[in-house]
Amino acid sequence: MTLPAAELSKLTRALPFAISLALIPLAWIGAFYGGWTVVLLPLVTWYMFSFLDAAIGLNTENGDLDATDDDLFWYSAITIAWVPLQFLTLFGMIWYVAPAEHLSSLEKVVLFFGVGVITGTVGINYSHELMHQKNKLERFMGDALLAMVLYSHFRSEHLLVHHRYVATPKDPVTARWNESFYRFYPRVLRQSLLSAWNAEKGMLARKDLPWSDRSNPFFKYWAMQGGCIGLAVILGGWTGLALFLIQASVAIWQLELVNYVEHYGLTRKHLGDGKYEHVHPHHSWNAAHKASNWLLINLQRHSDHHYKPDRRFPVLQNYTDAQAPQLPYGYPVMTVAAMFPPLWRKVMHPRVRKWREMYYPEITDWKPYNKAQNPLPR
Repeated sequence: MTLPAAELSKLTRALPFAISLALIPLAWIGAFYGGWTVVLLPLVTWYMFSFLDAAIGLNTENGDLDATDDDLFWYSAITIAWVPLQFLTLFGMIWYVAPAEHLSSLEKVVLFFGVGVITGTVGINYSHELMHQKNKLERFMGDALLAMVLYSHFRSEHLLVHHRYVATPKDPVTARWNESFYRFYPRVLRQSLLSAWNAEKGMLARKDLPWSDRSNPFFKYWAMQGGCIGLAVILGGWTGLALFLIQASVAIWQLELVNYVEHYGLTRKHLGDGKYEHVHPHHSWNAAHKASNWLLINLQRHSDHHYKPDRRFPVLQNYTDAQAPQLPYGYPVMTVAAMFPPLWRKVMHPRVRKWREMYYPEITDWKPYNKAQNPLPR
């Protein structure tokens, strides 16, 4: 049975974004053969896409804002298909690798480091796309992906805190000026959990409900995460649990590296009385690099995501350097640079200074904005 020409055209346009699915066989190759193949996942995810970005260049074309759900079916199918594929890969590999005698302990650790690279780079990114949709099934699948990396509270923090307070001191995820990733990371791990809890508790309080009400999503988060931990132990024993925790920690690290890059040093103007200006496109860093946007389903068109959070990834709009700040490279390169603070400052600080001069020439004292303080929203 062949697809009609119109449907085949839609599928063809969506196919580049399905490149992430090709990462899953690499995980199994490492599990089956061991040796140098256990490093395939980070090598391909980080370095191959960096080279592809350099070779292929930029994509500044915009999707059709009038596209219907039918027009976007194949794009949505990619994010939905990833969920069972990740589940089967993650837990199937725990079952296979934990007792595997042909793999050394080091090979198992490196292999699941790579699994964490894709459950973070792809899995959490896809959960981000799914959690923003109105469809209950898609939101549940987004929750499932987050449970597999023990970071379920990210949904509450992202939807209730980050989008509201981005580029202000009330947003834990906005990296401050001159804040290295090594200061940002422990801070955001602690503060994002607290801010997510406070946001959900505050919503319940406004309904005159206690935090212990069963509608608190944290109960679902804990149940799903507990189920994943239990399944890892059942399938692989204590070794399986250790491998599961390795991939989860790497996935969280990957997510927060991206979060660090997305808004580094950018701030909304303070209007007084604790109020800030509305979010504008220039409050997010953008990258139009074609290959990494295929891998990250246009996450690098971040300004438009904050403008229209429920807009599906194929129709996120590109912004020029006259409209929003641009990164010199895609996220694969920039997240590596973030791991080296002197290099990061050399690359980014001139760009932040230029951004300040371009959008806020009237602000001459940036000291209050530079402080890495973070009063958590209540």
